[in-house]
Amino acid sequence: MSEKSGNIFSKVQRYYQDYGLRARELKDQGKKVIAYLCSLVPVEIITATGLVPLRIRGDVHEPITKGDTQLEVIACPFVRSCFDIALKGKYDFCDGLIIPHACDSMARTYSVWRYSLGLPYSHFINLPHAVSGPSMEFFTAELNTFRKSLGRFAKKEISDEDLAEAIHLYNVNRDKAKALYGLRKSNPPLISGTEIAKVLTVGMSLPVAESNELFDDVLGELGQRKEAPLQKAPRIMVDGACVDNIDFISLVEDSGANVVVDSLCIGTRDYWPHVDVGGDPMEAIAHRYLDKINCPRTYREKVGETYEEDLEARFGDIGSLRKEFEVDGVILYIYKYCDPFGFEVSSRKAYLDSLKIPVLYLEDEYSAGTIGRLRTRIQAFLEMIG
Repeated sequence: MSEKSGNIFSKVQRYYQDYGLRARELKDQGKKVIAYLCSLVPVEIITATGLVPLRIRGDVHEPITKGDTQLEVIACPFVRSCFDIALKGKYDFCDGLIIPHACDSMARTYSVWRYSLGLPYSHFINLPHAVSGPSMEFFTAELNTFRKSLGRFAKKEISDEDLAEAIHLYNVNRDKAKALYGLRKSNPPLISGTEIAKVLTVGMSLPVAESNELFDDVLGELGQRKEAPLQKAPRIMVDGACVDNIDFISLVEDSGANVVVDSLCIGTRDYWPHVDVGGDPMEAIAHRYLDKINCPRTYREKVGETYEEDLEARFGDIGSLRKEFEVDGVILYIYKYCDPFGFEVSSRKAYLDSLKIPVLYLEDEYSAGTIGRLRTRIQAFLEMIG
């Protein structure tokens, strides 16, 4: 996978533009490819089985046409886009599909995905919404059911040693992604938000060992940069759900900002939490995906006696990122009909207001045609904090 210095970003662009290219190549070589939707699918188990995981993305440049013949238009536009391009054959080469109970738009459409795509294998992972003891026990049992189901499909018994190796590879992958974020702490950053969004999106389309090589190549290339490719500008954090296309990040940066960090599914929320090592691997995997990934779909018991203490317990990771990356302002970017994030907007804004940091709240469709309309509001926000 390694390429000579200077060619790595052209490879990233190729894999970003033709998403799934490497998975199709591996399928042609006889490998089985398992498509999955959402950060809450435990990719360690897929990799431990010897299968190739490929995260499903949507396409903001592709109008949703076929998908709307089978899904309600009030469903999440991101899920509708993913389903639409799947119906149009984007993932026809895949051998299986895994969808978790992340939100109602995913959970309630699983049967539609399953029957419409007709893939040889499909599985629904039932995540509880609480993180208390009984919920963790239930989820561990649910993952063991998934482990056995996937093993039967692959005709392989998944050993704890297989899981431990996969856990190690993904923890290394997360360390390398975090190292990429570290290059954004300087002012100006050594890597743009658009570049890192593209690299991380490509990373989830590759087998983890190849993703590690890609991240190494990118880190090596960036280590040779003599000066930052960016100018000093307002340092922005983007907070929201799944942003798997670079268009919005590019719009913010083209408007005169540097996106230096995020709290996104294909970002720190997904790439930073590790799986603990040294104990039962299934319990450790369950703990990472149910408790460590701070997604609003997961209910957490009230912490502390005051509303402010509860906000800190729920959103303290955002505050830590704001401090670590010296953020000047936050853009809260939410998709229309995204209930988990939509219900949290007021709480997130209240927490950010308590930090005395400017916030711009944007609600948008999952479409390149609507993103451009946000430019004026983003520019006004940047002028306010600039």
